[in-house]
Amino acid sequence: MKRFILLLCLLSFFNTSKAQLYFPPIVGTTWETTDPTSLGWCQDSIDVLYDYLDQTNSKAFIVLKDGRIVLEKYFGTFTVDSFWVWNSAGKTLTGLAVGIAQQEGFLNISDTTSDYLGAGWTNMTLAQEEKVTIRHQLTMTSGIDDTQDFYCTDPICLNYLTDPALRWAYYNAPYTLLDGVIANATGVTLNQWITQKIKTPTGMTGAFFPIDYNNIFISTPRSMARFGLLLHNEGIWDGNPVLNDPQYFQEMTTSSQTLNPSYGYLTWLNGQSSYMVPGVQFSFAGSPMPNAPADVIAALGKDAQIINSSASTGLVVIRMGNADGNSLVSTQYNDTIWQYINRLSCTNGLENVDFNAIQLYPNPLVAQTLTIGGIQENDKILFHSIDGQFIPTQLENGQLTLPNLASGIYLITINRFGQEKTFRLQVN
Repeated sequence: MKRFILLLCLLSFFNTSKAQLYFPPIVGTTWETTDPTSLGWCQDSIDVLYDYLDQTNSKAFIVLKDGRIVLEKYFGTFTVDSFWVWNSAGKTLTGLAVGIAQQEGFLNISDTTSDYLGAGWTNMTLAQEEKVTIRHQLTMTSGIDDTQDFYCTDPICLNYLTDPALRWAYYNAPYTLLDGVIANATGVTLNQWITQKIKTPTGMTGAFFPIDYNNIFISTPRSMARFGLLLHNEGIWDGNPVLNDPQYFQEMTTSSQTLNPSYGYLTWLNGQSSYMVPGVQFSFAGSPMPNAPADVIAALGKDAQIINSSASTGLVVIRMGNADGNSLVSTQYNDTIWQYINRLSCTNGLENVDFNAIQLYPNPLVAQTLTIGGIQENDKILFHSIDGQFIPTQLENGQLTLPNLASGIYLITINRFGQEKTFRLQVN
C-alpha cells in the first residue's frame, strides 16, 4: 500500500511539474514573455551570445521557453516584421504538409510518385521510375543521380543511379517535386494547402515563392517560431490537431532509414549514433550537434536558417540570417549556438573581464601569421570558421600561426577566466 501511495505521489509530481505550453493568439502581435533571469540566465552571457550572432551575420534570433519568448533579438535594419527566406528549413514544413495530405486520404507515402506526377517525370525507364515512392522523396533515398544538377527538376536531369533505399543523398530535386505531388493529390496549390492546413490554424504568415527550380518559403521570424512551436507540440496547436496522426509525426521525427540515422522525413535529428551531410557518401560517428540536447529535432536551411525543438529543455530556437560559405545544412554553426546557450546560466563570484585591450592585426589578414595584442598567459583561444568548424592553430609570443585559409570570415573566441569574447577576422 505504501508503495502504491508513493507511486501516486511521483506521478502527481511529474504531471504537475511538467510545464504547460503557451500558444500565442492566432490573430494579433501578442506573445507572452519569460524573464531570462527567472531561468538563471545572466545578461552578460546573453550579450556574449548576441555578439556572436551579430558577428556571424544574423538577422533574427528567438528562443522560446515552454512557448513564451525568453530571448528575441534583431540585428541591423531587420525588425520583427521583416521577411526572410527559410531555404531548406522549409523542407520540414513540406514534410508536415505531406503528412496532413495522407491523414486526409489524398495520398499514401508508400504510393509511387508516378501516381501523382505521371509517367515520364524522370529520364529513367518506366520500371526504374515506378520504384520511387513518396517516402523515398521524404527520406532522400530516391536513388536518382544527385551528382549532376542539384536543383534541376526537368525530366532530362533526373537519371538513374541506384534503386531506391540503397543510397542516402541530400538532393533538392526529388524534394521539390513533392510540391507537385501535394498539388495533384489535393487539387489545390502548395501555398493554398499550407495556408488552409498549417498557416490559418497557427497564425503563421508567409508563402512559398518560386526561385529558379526551387520553391522557397519566406516569412517573419515569429512565423518561423510559430512553426517551431507546432513541431514542439507534435503537430498540435493549443489543443487543435493540425496534424492528427501521431504515427506519422513519430516517423517524421525519428530515424527513417539506417543509412543516415540522423534524418527523418525532411527533418534533422540529434542524438543519433552517426550522421551524414550533403555532398558526401560517408558517415560521421556521433551526433551532428554534440553540444545540443540529444532530443533536438531540427529544420535546417542554407546560410544557417535554423529551427530547433527540444522537448527535454522546453526550448525552441530560431535563427535567420546570412552566413559566409556555402553550407547547405549548418549543423556546426547550429552546434556553436548551443555552446553559447549552454553558458547562459549565471556563474557566482565571477568578475567581469575586460577584453578591450585585445586587438587583431593585420585585419584583414593576407598572410598566415596573425598578431593578437593584449593576450594574457592563461587565455584560451578557439579559432573557427563562420559555421563553427574548429581549425587547429599555434600561438607563440602573441602570434597565431594559421594554416592556408580560403578567403572569407573567420572567428576567434578568447576565453579568459571562464568568460568569452568573439572577434571577427577577414581573410583575403
